[in-house]
Amino acid sequence: MGMGEAGFYYPGADRLIYQHPLLSLLLLITFSSRLHIGESQVHTVQCRIQKCSADFVSLTSYLNPSLDGFDTEFCKVLRAYSACTQRTSKSCRGNLVFHSAMLGISDLMSQRNCSRDGPTSSTHPEAPVEHCNYHNRHHGQQAGDHSRPTYLFCGLFGDPHLRTFKDHFQTCKVEGAWPLIDNNYLSVQVTNVPVVPGSSATATNKITIIFKPYQDCTEQKVYQAVTDDLPVAFTDGTVSSGDGETRSLWIVEKVPGRHVEIHAGYTGITVIVRQLGRYLTLATRVPEELAMAYDESQDLQLCVNGCPTAERIDCDGHLALPVLGLRQRPRAGTNPGFTLETATAKCRERLEVPDIYFNSCVFDLLTTGDANFTSAAYNALKDMETLHPKRERWHIFPRGNAACSHVPSVLFPLILGFLITMLF
Repeated sequence: MGMGEAGFYYPGADRLIYQHPLLSLLLLITFSSRLHIGESQVHTVQCRIQKCSADFVSLTSYLNPSLDGFDTEFCKVLRAYSACTQRTSKSCRGNLVFHSAMLGISDLMSQRNCSRDGPTSSTHPEAPVEHCNYHNRHHGQQAGDHSRPTYLFCGLFGDPHLRTFKDHFQTCKVEGAWPLIDNNYLSVQVTNVPVVPGSSATATNKITIIFKPYQDCTEQKVYQAVTDDLPVAFTDGTVSSGDGETRSLWIVEKVPGRHVEIHAGYTGITVIVRQLGRYLTLATRVPEELAMAYDESQDLQLCVNGCPTAERIDCDGHLALPVLGLRQRPRAGTNPGFTLETATAKCRERLEVPDIYFNSCVFDLLTTGDANFTSAAYNALKDMETLHPKRERWHIFPRGNAACSHVPSVLFPLILGFLITMLF
């Protein structure tokens, strides 16, 4: 199977530990037991359960849960783990770690529907360095210190809200075509159009993604999505690049016309594109070394440097909301606008944590009156959780800023409508 880094950041054992608390407990007991090896030397001198567990972790580090064939390969590793524990069973009688391992293996085999009989993985894998597989290539080059690449996340959604590679959260105007990413491996350009007549609020209706040629792994591939046209192929009609089992670049349609993922195994890049309502959202994860591979002529990248000051609607990360009870006068042919209370209640239906995604949802409903922006914020949060490498940075919370005394221009029509209502 191809084993490129294309889906989740935590490869192999790390991701499995996160998904299976029992395995997490097992490995914790396994490795912590080494601290007490001197106390049980007489009973466990020949017990090699730690070696079995270490081999299991090593083997699973090369597996990627997001790729086809993962279950088959994982079952092979489990059977190898089970065989190793069987070989050392006599010398491990009474060993708590050994019995915990046996229970953990049985539980995982049941969860993955693994048969007890079948092929096993070698306990001493010689992982070949695959040129068109970024994760495997990186491990091959860094085998001495077992390091793994650092990944960065960037996302754009809503009205529009930008989360940069540095986890800075901004709300911008950026009407027209703007580059999100432009480095030696990838270019992403978005086109934003006005959402509300007379307001500076915009949203994305076109995304163009260019995967640049890379040695013998792929020629240049272009993907383009516009409102109501989210294709499952590149502009040349192909759906992948590379040969057969060693695809280096491919597209996966998750929901027809609504959700597409593009995986570039040769660079470790993943891009998620969605259509929600009339507008598009984008989320991407890029290895840091590749994200920073650009020259001074490519410095206008929203994901790298954020929006220009003149294009910002927020003030240093603070996104002001209209005052309590402020109403948007509905436009002809549209649904009634939201109050702060109804917008908050609507967003709370999908977003449980009052973080910046929740705040952005409320802001978008008050600004546009379009309930589809609730789904945009919710799915942007879920895509971030899928791709962002550091769980501790998932949630960014809104903060007040006394220095931000001005009212964002996007709110002028709202305030004007409120004043007219008060006067008449």
